[in-house]
This record gives sequence, structure tokens and C-alpha cells, in this order.
Amino acid sequence: MDAVGWLADYAEGVVIMPLERSNSTLSEYAESWLKSRELKPRTRHHYAQLLDAQILPNLGDLRLCRIAPAKVREWYGTLDRGTPTLRAHAYGLLRTICATAVSEDLLDTNPCRLRGASSSKTKHRSQIASLAEIETIVTAMPERYRAMVLLAAWCGLRYGELTALCRGGADLDAGVLRITQGVTHVPGRYVVGDPKSDAGMRTVAIPPHLMPALVAHLDTIGPEPGALLFPSHRGGHLAPSTFYRYYYPARAAAGRPDLRFHDLRHTGATLAAATGATLADLMSRMGHSTPAAALRYQHAAADRDRAIGEALSGFAIAKVIPLGRARA
Repeated sequence: MDAVGWLADYAEGVVIMPLERSNSTLSEYAESWLKSRELKPRTRHHYAQLLDAQILPNLGDLRLCRIAPAKVREWYGTLDRGTPTLRAHAYGLLRTICATAVSEDLLDTNPCRLRGASSSKTKHRSQIASLAEIETIVTAMPERYRAMVLLAAWCGLRYGELTALCRGGADLDAGVLRITQGVTHVPGRYVVGDPKSDAGMRTVAIPPHLMPALVAHLDTIGPEPGALLFPSHRGGHLAPSTFYRYYYPARAAAGRPDLRFHDLRHTGATLAAATGATLADLMSRMGHSTPAAALRYQHAAADRDRAIGEALSGFAIAKVIPLGRARA
């Protein structure tokens, strides 16, 4: 009977494993896998959510040896196509777990073989704010948060980096910000840890025109080196929901209801690229671990330079009014 069952499974394309390697279900293995990984709290929480909501309801009771490529394809087809990023993350996590099982000789091959399934085309394209829009947003914000918007837009800092920034990390004599930690929020608590990646540990030069605003802002916070630059009203870490209560009306005042706060970081990166910064310069300033992210800002700057070049040609064919005449 065992032999007949083995042949039936083989005919259906099920990966057959030795008996001693096939006892664990995916739920059991995924639980031990998650416990053994060194992950940031927010990443661990995200993985747990993906397992509980996306992966284990359909595949969790299967033994590892029963997770065949056809079964993975069938499961992937049940995921919501309206959430491509979530879908890609779920598939990528399953593929990573199975890859670990292969490395531990629990699987002969990885059953996750769908090409391109772990990547998705984002629905949101990064937006860039104009200098006039930044000025309007800053003016519309409460004074306690104006410097935060300026540092996001001109220094390209992440929200978690800004809300973790302390007085000791703002060296105005040297004109730099020392980014050494970031804040993430998991249900019920804030976790202060290393920045998003090793490259996130960096020193960022402050544009000189921001110095007066930063000097004035530092006068409003505690004198201790550990005093947060942008605390909540109660003195703890600033919740995104609290900040957005002011940021959303401010961006609407600028006519940019589409502008996420993270888009200010993209704005800062594009401005830096427009100065002629090299790829290495951008990676260092923005805290990127790979060149791919920094390259898109160079491309954006190149596209802008091309537009400027086309506009300059307009002078020759009298389609563009010179600045002096325009002002007059």
C-alpha cells in the first residue's frame, strides 16, 4: 500500500521525501523558522502577519514534502490581485522559508518557481515637491514640526530617523546630523534600534540655509543630549497619526494632496542628484545599501536637465520669454 501511494504521488508531481524528513508541516516549520531568525521587530511582525493571513490558512497543514510547484501555483492564484505588493511579499516569504528547508536537507528542491512572483509594480509613483510647495507646507505646519519637514525635504531623512533624532545627533557646529538609530512602531509600543540598514548609519551634511531654523528649533527642546528633536506632546516618540493630523492639511494648502511624507525624502534625493552628486555620494547621503535606489534619482535629475535643455532651445526659436522680460 505504501508503494502504491508513493507511485500515485509521484505521478501527480508531488515531491517525495524520505519518511524521516517529511514529518513537519509547513506551520510547524515556519514557526521554528521565524523564531530562529534575527529580525527587526517590525519585520518579524510583518512576517507573522503574512504567515497567519496569507500563507498558512491554505498551506499550513501540508507536510513540507507535499508542497509541490503545482500546489504553490494554485495557492498563489488565490491571493488578492488587488494588493500586488502584499501578494509579492507573501510569495517571497514562502520562497525564503522553503529555501531554508532545502539548505537543511528537508526539501530536495524549492517548490516556489513562479518567475517574477516575488516582485510587484508599485501603484504609487514617487512624487517630487517643488521648492514653492515645500515652503507652503512648512509655513502651514505648527512651529514644532516645521524643522522636521525641512530636514525631510533637504536632507532626505526617513520618518523613523527623524523621530529618533536627539539633540546629541544634531551637531550644528559641524553642520551635520549623525543618524545612528531609527524608531519603528509595532502594535502597542515603539522600538528604537539601528537604522533600516547598515548603510543607514551615516552623517548627513545640513544645507547652510537651514541652520537658522534648526538653531531656533533647538531652543524649544530640552538641553540634554538625549532630548528628542521632534517629541510628541507628552514627550515620547511622535506617532505618525499625530504628525499626519497637521501634515495632511499642510500639503492640501500647497495643492499637493498626493504628496506622502516619504515623498519629501525623494525630493531631497532628487535635489541632491541635481547638484551633480555621484552615485556613491547619493548612496552615502540617503543611506542606501544598493545602487538601484540611488540610480533612479540620478535618472530623475537627468530628465529634469533634459527639460531645461529643451527650454533653453526655446530662446533660439522665440518660444520662451527671457526671464528679464517675464519679470518686467
